[in-house]
Amino acid sequence: MSSKSLFSPLQLGNLQLSHRIVMPPLTRMRAGQGNVPNELAPEYYGQRASAGGLIIAEATQVTPYGQGYPSTPGIHSEAQVAGWKKVTDAVHAKGGVIFLQLWHVGRSSHSSFQPDGVLPVAPSAIAISNEVSLTPEWQQVPYEVPRELELREIPSIIDAYREGARNALAAGFDGVEVHGANGYLLEQFLHDSSNKRTDAYGGSIENRARLLLEVTEAMIEIWGADRVGVRLSPFSTFNDVGDSDPIALYAHVLTRLDQMGIAYVSLIEARGGGGMQIGTPSSVDQLRAFWPGTLILSGGFSKETAEAAINSGRADAIGFGRLFIANPDLPQRFRLGAALNAYDRSTFYGGSQAGYIDYPALESVELAD
Repeated sequence: MSSKSLFSPLQLGNLQLSHRIVMPPLTRMRAGQGNVPNELAPEYYGQRASAGGLIIAEATQVTPYGQGYPSTPGIHSEAQVAGWKKVTDAVHAKGGVIFLQLWHVGRSSHSSFQPDGVLPVAPSAIAISNEVSLTPEWQQVPYEVPRELELREIPSIIDAYREGARNALAAGFDGVEVHGANGYLLEQFLHDSSNKRTDAYGGSIENRARLLLEVTEAMIEIWGADRVGVRLSPFSTFNDVGDSDPIALYAHVLTRLDQMGIAYVSLIEARGGGGMQIGTPSSVDQLRAFWPGTLILSGGFSKETAEAAINSGRADAIGFGRLFIANPDLPQRFRLGAALNAYDRSTFYGGSQAGYIDYPALESVELAD
């Protein structure tokens, strides 16, 4: 057992964090015209910033072809970079640290989002089943059979991530996180249920992991390894993914990421509900041996279960999603043992300030001399 707690300092790459309460990437679907972060985004993120605290900004598409949901932000235009700069300035004004999660949804899109109405791309021409897509008008429609990426196109996917990393640097972020989770493009390549390729990016575990690792290497080129993180969801079934041998697959991925020396890995613990049901009777604990570096865990933690995970060494930091949505001052509430605001699921996605910037913080208390 360690003596560490949620309020122990943490070295994250070359950054020093003052506590281990992380705001993970949370899609809110509130971007404005041109998928620019809206005018409320600086206030939203600024409210949730704390001195030495880590925020990982919501999933942000690196190319127009990578969008799969209405009103999600991008990082591929000058206007988007300028919009994000207002966000990073707001977080830095509070002494916070902010990374940007870089995203390409792959087959989890619809032709209505794609430039020129083309089909979304994927490792293989296999549609997501038993789930529905959204259009830009928020209409529910069946997922389409995606177009299999040609081998010659894959370098352009890596280039899109590389350009997103450059743009994140220009927007004032402190680092980037590769979105390799939740059934999006990079995880579609990882899992053998969605990747039936027979070339250098399919078949063996080494080949299926190739794109994720090459994208991570591109991030390191721009940022240096100590400002790069990777998010994975080894046992999730969200977006109709799954692998026949997740332990072997993720043991390889984590071993390679460790060799790259990146700042952290963020793992999502599968849980019931929200499409995140566990696919195998396994736990991320079985993978800890393959990743000795800084580990962020997310997935339905309370303050008490988070403290236990930190103290036991299961994790080095904990991501709190829904609690951070409803409690902009979550670290302070945890520190004081204060009551928590309840979150309202109906305002998680879309809309304006309701459920976004109107959750109350604790009233400041002046102590008598």
